[in-house]
Order: sequence, then structure tokens, then C-alpha cells
Amino acid sequence: MKRIAVIVVCLAALAGLAWLVWFKPAKAEEAEKKPETEVPVQVGKLKRVTLHGYVTAYGTIEPEPAGERPAASTRVVAAVAGVVAQVKCVEGQRVEKGAVLFELDPRAVDVAVDFAEKTLERQRKLVQIESTSQKALQEAEQQLAAARAQRALLQVQAPLAGTVVRVNVKPGEAADLTTPLAEVIDLDRLVVKTGIPASQAGELKPGQEIQVLSQPAVTATLSFISPAVDTNNGTVLAWAALPAGSGLRPGQFVPLRIVTEVQTNCLAAPQESVVTDIHDHSIIALVNGDEAAQTPVQTGLRENGWVEVKGSGLKEGDSVVTVGAYGLPEKTKIRVVNL
Repeated sequence: MKRIAVIVVCLAALAGLAWLVWFKPAKAEEAEKKPETEVPVQVGKLKRVTLHGYVTAYGTIEPEPAGERPAASTRVVAAVAGVVAQVKCVEGQRVEKGAVLFELDPRAVDVAVDFAEKTLERQRKLVQIESTSQKALQEAEQQLAAARAQRALLQVQAPLAGTVVRVNVKPGEAADLTTPLAEVIDLDRLVVKTGIPASQAGELKPGQEIQVLSQPAVTATLSFISPAVDTNNGTVLAWAALPAGSGLRPGQFVPLRIVTEVQTNCLAAPQESVVTDIHDHSIIALVNGDEAAQTPVQTGLRENGWVEVKGSGLKEGDSVVTVGAYGLPEKTKIRVVNL
């Protein structure tokens, strides 16, 4: 029995040894090293540029208002009531100051002039035979002068030199003292008027450049800034006189921008290279060899695809990631693929 027990123990030991040799789980292989991530990007460079600050708005082209000079537009009205006999102007016609634009029917006035002339003639004959007074003679002379002056008022003249932009009556229609017969505008004296939000009006100063973004673009100088805020829309009225021959038309609605700041020789980055991180901070990915490091920056003026940047160690000529900058991890290995 003892001999059998010894044999069983030996067999069990051999079986355990065999299990350790043949069936023991293989040692876990060392984890494979993860391959380094190489991100394809495009890059640009920091450079020194001149940037401008703007207030942008929309404006309307209008005739120059009265100020140091008379207004550049007028509505032509008759000085006396009557019936239009002739229209002597057409829309688009250039006229000089004093040009006759309309003539009213003179028949009633002609009768008055004829009567006044005959009355004066009779008074002069009576004076010669001392059958009337000098006072009656003077009154007859005054009546004739008044009748002739009334006849002169039948010719409606242009009160300023300009272009007839609107004719409102035809021959045979009535003219009174309040209804405009025509409108005349001096097209060489136009302004662009705009309303600027009160929150931005503090940036405006007379003499600043206004760029009217029409086709072609027109440049003018800010002439007037209202001291009051329009309570209807919270804006401040501003306008600039346009150069003669601008090609713009009264009533035209145009985009514009007012230059409020000019920064020369400032360090700027391509606009697409400046991104915002999860903390709402502006950063750029600064290229150093084959790596890109996130670098915080302070941004300023933006214009024509460039952004003013300030930050520690930045200098002109530094390379920054443009395409692929957003979401780029810190200290990332990159591969430049600029076309």
C-alpha cells in the first residue's frame, strides 16, 4: 500500500509539472508602442502690416442740406396761383439758376396790365389840364407796376442751378402756392447720410474717412455727427459730403464703413490660424520644426484676412498652422502639405 501511495504521489507531481510546462498561459506580450500621430497641415507666416478699425453701416444718398451754403435741392412752386400754360423743362435736364421752367396762363394778368396802362394814360392827360391830383397819378403808376410784376411772376424760374429730377404737372393743370411743380437737385453736391448705433458713435470724429462701398467705391470725409440720439431707433445721425461726379444718385441705398483707427506696422497672423479653445481663449499653433505648440495670443484689429496678434515670443516670420489649426492637440507632430 505504501508503495502504491508513493507511485500515486509521483504521478501527481509529474502531471503538475507537465501542466506548468505545456498548459501555463503564455506571458502577455509587451504592449505595442502606439505609433506617433502625424497631422497634415498647411502653414502661413506672421508678418507686419497696416490694419484699420471700422464702423460699418448702411447709408442713403441725399442732396446736401442747408448749412454754410444753401441746400442743394429745391421744390419749385409758383409764386401766384394759375393754370400751367407751358412746361419748358424735362426730367434729366441741366438748368441754370433763373432759367424759366414753367409759364402760367397770362390772359387774366394781361387784362389787368392793359387796364392799368389805360388808367395811367388817362391820369397823365388829366394832370396836364389840372383835372386830377398828383396823388391819383402816383396811384395809377403803382397799379401798373403791380400788374406788370404780376405778369413777371407767371414765369416760374429755377431757384438754383442743377438737374431737373422730377416734373409734376402738365400744361392745362392748375398750379397753387403749395404744390411743387418740379424738383431740382445739384447732383455735384450730394451727401451720404447714415445712422450709427449710439454705442459706437463715440468712435466717430469729424474728418474721418468714409468709404462708400459702391461700384465704383467712393471715398469721402465725415462732415457732421449729431449730438443727439434718435429715440426711435437709438442711432446717431452722421453724414459726409461726396466728391463731385461721384456717380451716385439721390435715394440710393449703399453699404459704407467709417475708418476709426489705423495701426501701422502691427504683427498680424492669417485669420484662419487664430482659433478659440474650450476656455474661449484665442490661440495660434506655432510651428517649431516638425511640431506645433499651442500659443495664447491677444487679438486686435481684423482686416482683409489678417488679425493683429500679441503674445510672448512672437516675431515676424514665425510659421503658424492655418489649415488644420482648429482642435490641434498640444505638442503635435505635423507634416506640412502646403500646395
